[in-house]
Amino acid sequence: MSATKILLVEDEEKLARFVELELNHEGYSVTKAFTGREGYDLAASGEFDLVLLDIMLPELNGMEVLRRLRRVSSVPVIMLTARDEVMDKVAGLDQGAEDYITKPFAIEELLARIRATLRKQSSVTEDGEVLSAMDVSLDLKRHSVTVRNTPVELTKREFDLLHYMLKNKGIVVTREMLLEHVWDYDFDGGTNAVDVYIRFLRAKIDEAFDIKLIHTVRGVGYVIKDELSD
Repeated sequence: MSATKILLVEDEEKLARFVELELNHEGYSVTKAFTGREGYDLAASGEFDLVLLDIMLPELNGMEVLRRLRRVSSVPVIMLTARDEVMDKVAGLDQGAEDYITKPFAIEELLARIRATLRKQSSVTEDGEVLSAMDVSLDLKRHSVTVRNTPVELTKREFDLLHYMLKNKGIVVTREMLLEHVWDYDFDGGTNAVDVYIRFLRAKIDEAFDIKLIHTVRGVGYVIKDELSD
C-alpha cells in the first residue's frame, strides 16, 4: 500500500522541516512548498491526499490559494494559522477547509487532525460516486452538481449539505443532524446556519430550475423527495 501523500505549504522553513520529519516518521510522504503560488500549482495537480496550508504566505495568501483550489479540487485541506481570530477560522471553513489548527501547535494534535480528516475523506469516497433526485445529480468524484445536465456552482458547504441530504433521500433530517454531519466541528452559531444554507441551495436549485427538491418538515427539519408532490 502506497504512503499517504501530504502537501505542506508553509513559508517558515524550520517549521516546515520539523513537520516534514514528524510526518515522515508517521509513514506519510511529504512534499513542501514555500509560496502560495507554488502551493496552489502542486495542490491542483491532483497528486495529494491532503494539504496542510498556512494562511500567511508570500505571492498568494492561504485563503486565496484555498478559494482557487476549490474551483478545481476537493482535496481535503487543514489550515495552519498563527492567528487565533474566530473570523479567520470561520472564513477558512466556509471557503472549504476541512479543519484548522492554530500555531504554535503540538505535533500530536496535528497528527490527530490529519488522521481524523483522512478517515472522514475515506468514508466519503466509499459512498456511491453519483447521487441523484428529481433532475439533480451530484458527482462525488468530479465534485460537481448538475440540474437537467446544466452545471450548478456550489460552495464547499453547500455541496456537503446537498450531499448529506441526497445520501438520506426520503429521510427527514433535523437541523442538529445537519450541523453534526455537515459542519462537523464545534459550531456555536445556532441552527440558523442550517436555514441560511438551505435558502442558498433552494435559490440555486429549486428556484433557479423551478423544481421542488428540498421540503420543509415544520418543527423537525428538511427532506429531499424524489417526486413531484409536496
